[in-house]
Amino acid sequence: MYACIHVPGLPEDKRPLLRACAGAFAPKIEHTASDLVVLDARGMGKLIGEASRIAAAIAHRAATLGLAARVAVAANPAVARAAARGCEGITVIPAGEEARRLGPLPLDLLDMSDELRDTFADWGIRRFADLAALPEDTIVERLGEEGARLHRAVRGLSSRPLVPEAEAASFEESLELEHPLALLEPLSFLLSRFLNDICARLKSHGLATNEIEVRLGLEGGGGHERRLCLPFAGREPGAFLKLLQLDLAAHPPPAAIVSVALRVKPVQPRNVQGGLFLPAAPEPEKLELTLARIAGMVGEENAGTPELLDSHRPHAFRMRKFAARPSAAPAGRAGAPCLAMRLFRPPLPAQVATQSGCPQRLQARGIAGRVATHAGPWRVSGDWWCGENWAREEWDVALENGALYRIYREAGGWFVEGNYD
Repeated sequence: MYACIHVPGLPEDKRPLLRACAGAFAPKIEHTASDLVVLDARGMGKLIGEASRIAAAIAHRAATLGLAARVAVAANPAVARAAARGCEGITVIPAGEEARRLGPLPLDLLDMSDELRDTFADWGIRRFADLAALPEDTIVERLGEEGARLHRAVRGLSSRPLVPEAEAASFEESLELEHPLALLEPLSFLLSRFLNDICARLKSHGLATNEIEVRLGLEGGGGHERRLCLPFAGREPGAFLKLLQLDLAAHPPPAAIVSVALRVKPVQPRNVQGGLFLPAAPEPEKLELTLARIAGMVGEENAGTPELLDSHRPHAFRMRKFAARPSAAPAGRAGAPCLAMRLFRPPLPAQVATQSGCPQRLQARGIAGRVATHAGPWRVSGDWWCGENWAREEWDVALENGALYRIYREAGGWFVEGNYD
């Protein structure tokens, strides 16, 4: 059973009301024209009753929305559509009576090409009954597939299924607050509700998310935005809420909150298959919460994985968040000889005797000896443009016992940076 709602001459600004009227009764809706929708009414009999009561309920709902609608209920979508276009008020067509009830309707209600419309006019075919009276074989022979489709439609035998409108899924929630919020605890209740609703929609669409964005409108103007980029795709609202609480506790808004908006980026969920003989790894959600708590205690700049900076400054690095897949290290040339240097952390303070500016003897903790040969100096400096300027003079030295070291001199004196293997 299908129902059609038709509002002739519907203004553009009221088209959403027609969609809302149909959506109040069924989730499967075909929006075939700007002023007409067809909905799947199967199963509504248990809730409302027989077909006439369903049609009356739909008409009453449309009237409350200010729509002067025609409502038709029939056994297939094409019959309901034709009846709603051609009949006033409420029309109910029982199964088996389609041809008789549709017979008086004008043929112009059907969608057809102009050429075929002119052909029917030349033949004197004006109504559904006129076309239904013609032999089907003759119609197919002369008018082809389109003629056969129309011949089935006027007899109420159209087999075209309902094509529901695919509604774009929204993964965003927002709310304007009546009273400003100054504490994070009441904000957590709102975020929890938003996350529960959004994660439920993610699950229904077979999706997950790895990016959560929160936008807070502040009292007096301005806003406060926070974005969580997760190394995993998930859809557990409890874990997401705790991560947002930790992040907002570390980066609180500077003023009271008057509006809240939360949006997630939908992605495909992760597929994980464990091995029979591999140790169980911690759940990504719990691991991320643990890392967030550690970052809250030691500071975000001190938690994560080190990443070398593109700088000439020795040992320059920064801490970044863990990624789902660490970037691969660049591969070296196969067979190329290399010399590894073991760095001392921290560098060892040293005493270096020089002659003509060149190191002659080296002494540090656990290191002592005369310099047999040396290379250098290499003078490097940088960061003078940002106020953290540095400069040093580097040497490679070989002691008489065969040990190789990298030493350098800066404003604080001499240091041993490491030894070569």
